[in-house]
Amino acid sequence: MTDTTNVKLTSYTSKGGCGCKIGPADLAKVLRELPPATPNPNLLVGLETGDDAGVYKLTDELAMVQTVDFFTPIVDDPYDFGQVAAANAISDIYAMGGKPLTALNIVAFPIHTLEKQVLAEILRGAGDKLKEAGVSLVGGHSIDDQEPKFGLAVTGIVHPDKVRTNAGAKPGDKLILTKPIGVGITTTSIKRGIVTDEEIKRVTTVMSTLNKTAAEMMEPFNVHSCTDVTGFGLLGHASEMAKGSNAGIRIYQEQVPVLPRVRELAEAGAVPGGTKNNFAHLQGDVTFKQSMDQIDQYILCDAVTSGGLLIAIPNEEADELLTNLKNAGVEAALIGEVTEENPGHIHVL
Repeated sequence: MTDTTNVKLTSYTSKGGCGCKIGPADLAKVLRELPPATPNPNLLVGLETGDDAGVYKLTDELAMVQTVDFFTPIVDDPYDFGQVAAANAISDIYAMGGKPLTALNIVAFPIHTLEKQVLAEILRGAGDKLKEAGVSLVGGHSIDDQEPKFGLAVTGIVHPDKVRTNAGAKPGDKLILTKPIGVGITTTSIKRGIVTDEEIKRVTTVMSTLNKTAAEMMEPFNVHSCTDVTGFGLLGHASEMAKGSNAGIRIYQEQVPVLPRVRELAEAGAVPGGTKNNFAHLQGDVTFKQSMDQIDQYILCDAVTSGGLLIAIPNEEADELLTNLKNAGVEAALIGEVTEENPGHIHVL
């Protein structure tokens, strides 16, 4: 078997993970050009609010949830990259309140440049993560490409009355986040070789952790809205929730969990382009407290790969859910609240 431990996957790409997404401003311009969708009463969640997945009603008791996600290497180890990519793709199903069932691999790989064993390790990592999630791999598609990319299309199920969207938050709700942020800045620092092995292990563990436990913990509660935090950053996805819910959102900066040394790494220049795009796109939609400098603001806009769930839950249920999450080993924190003030706007306090 070929040794893949010395492969530096991130050197084969200019951008990594969800940071290689088309920026929200450019994407919005393109999506505006799409023709209006044909009305369909069975399409419960479509393109309207930029939600995490589509939901199509099959029967009064069953709806199908569909999503797709793929990206360039975010870590150097091929097995870890496969794990992270799978966890990230499956996360959209959890965010909708669904149960993932099947997946298709999506592969773009420089088959004549990198050893075939590298691809085998990527697929092995993804396969192990699918097994952990109870998801069956049913096929896939591959192309020869100079820049490696990997991801999955995932299908799940949910009861039509139990769909969680990014558009249902209500004033008075508390906001819970289930993973720390700062992933984009940390992984950019991996590319630059300015992080320790322990820091690489830490961010890889965060990204490869399934949101399965968090999703199961929130199931018995009256969660009004949920989304997963990925490429558009914490504030980008919170902004989608605020606009979709026609509500205001307050984020308490000091309560937001952040990976170690992120500010130091950002000050060293390891702020990815995706994070800067997010920051630029949110101008006018976010008011930051005066004590925050641009580095602090970038961190809240940082492009996340395989981030946590952002959950809007009634105030009276928030403490119990938070306690349950922590007892289950989830790195959860109460980071904000939903208000009636300035619908569609975010205040960082």
